[in-house]
Amino acid sequence: MDLDGFVRDGYVVVRATFDPTTARECRDLIWESLAAQGIQEDDQTTWTRSCVSVDCPEAEPFAAAAASPALSAAYDELIGPGRWTRRKGVGGSVPVRFPSEDRGNAGYHIEGSWDSPDGYRVNVRSRARGLLALFLFSDVGDDDAPTRLVTGSHQHIARILAPYGETGVTSEEVESKWRPSILCRRTAHATGRAGDVYLCHPFVVHTATWPHRGTTPRMMAQPAVHVRSGFTLDGTDTSPVAQAIMAGLSGTD
Repeated sequence: MDLDGFVRDGYVVVRATFDPTTARECRDLIWESLAAQGIQEDDQTTWTRSCVSVDCPEAEPFAAAAASPALSAAYDELIGPGRWTRRKGVGGSVPVRFPSEDRGNAGYHIEGSWDSPDGYRVNVRSRARGLLALFLFSDVGDDDAPTRLVTGSHQHIARILAPYGETGVTSEEVESKWRPSILCRRTAHATGRAGDVYLCHPFVVHTATWPHRGTTPRMMAQPAVHVRSGFTLDGTDTSPVAQAIMAGLSGTD
């Protein structure tokens, strides 16, 4: 695994973490969830919305995807053994993006880490969130509305968060504080085959893309990989997640 690339760019890709059969079974269950909203796989006239989110099912195929030894090894490398919380399934939501010219809910943002009365918050130690994972349950090409990652943006975000200490700030407020130039950085798209998983630094700026010019819906879960506590920023934490935050704090705009 390219740990230096993770610290620099804010993401790594673990290819083929689960097999095509498991991916197909996951898609079937996602379609069952969509059917409850009147959206049918074999009737494209029901694909009237550009994006429909469903809770990620907890059935066995998702448990198999989450239990991938390759993913566990990657979490150990990026966060540290024993520091991340195992879960039964994948977790999070599945925003299903349908072929459409509509922008939908696309917009640059970072993820919040914990809930509070004024919204999801995040702090410089990344309390509660170790990684943002992007589980591809369908093949995703350049025309399939892939998620766009702003490389290196995580280090810039660390400098924004630093003055807020343990209390942190809402993820929406963070968006109002970054300089527009951050969006001029190099970008990468989360493309690949079903079974690939992108592991992103929790501070990476990202967005859904549009239009979706493909022919099939894009299915991807985007759970947090939880940590029992945040990262230590006194130089003793050797995890790549902490190293990337430290690199950001030592840099300049």
